[in-house]
Amino acid sequence: MDFWKIDRVLLQFLEEDIGHGDITTEGVFRGERAKAVMVAKEEGICAGLPFSIRIFELLGGVKVLKSMAEGERFKRGDVILELEGPADVLLKGERVALNLLQRLSGIAALTGEFVKRLEGTETRLLDTRKTTPGLRFFEKYAVRVGGGINHRFALYDMVLIKDNHKRVAGSLSEAVKRVRERLGPAHKIEVEVESLQELEEALACEVDMVLLDNFSLEDVRQALKLIKGRVKVEVSGNITLENVRDYALEGVDYISTGAITHSARWVDVSMNIIEVL
Repeated sequence: MDFWKIDRVLLQFLEEDIGHGDITTEGVFRGERAKAVMVAKEEGICAGLPFSIRIFELLGGVKVLKSMAEGERFKRGDVILELEGPADVLLKGERVALNLLQRLSGIAALTGEFVKRLEGTETRLLDTRKTTPGLRFFEKYAVRVGGGINHRFALYDMVLIKDNHKRVAGSLSEAVKRVRERLGPAHKIEVEVESLQELEEALACEVDMVLLDNFSLEDVRQALKLIKGRVKVEVSGNITLENVRDYALEGVDYISTGAITHSARWVDVSMNIIEVL
């Protein structure tokens, strides 16, 4: 992994936590070296381990003795990572490294649950921009580890006309017209629609993809009859683990949910010093 950009962010995380110094560790430390392990306290999918390891590399002097693979499933009691190095470095990097691993493993685990429910269908799971400020790169990375696909990363890499864009322009058709006048054919256009009537308007504009927002299963069936395979179809809004497969079985191309990033629970992982050398 190329860390030349990521390092700047990781160093900011360390600066936030260590600041002008870890006064507790500096008071206790007398030059000891130690071995430490990160141990899972519940099941999950390993995600973010390269960033956690990099935290210790940036602090210096730590070597990896044992490491799980990214994307590997773990259970309670499994050793995810074993390290050896200066005890002060291990203690100073502990919290930031764990925060990243726990947060990203939680996202990967929840994403994996959604993806599992899509098995046997052609539907793929998408994430959204509902991410923690400053952590979007990391959280979208975790979605991929869990088997999902990244939707647009930010506002600059895809046209997605939503309800407020339509209100500003006056209508869906006018919004599409304005985008094409300004951007030309270089960018594909996806439009969020909230009714079958709006869907017909979007299809008349010959957009590339439609997002069926908060459609019931019956409305999705009707929408697919209107679309007849002319454009890619995304479904979003109130998607849960309980209903995601029902929507997939209707034959949509994509299902997106912000829950996999904004509502994923952290996986419980701890770090323990197991030997002082």
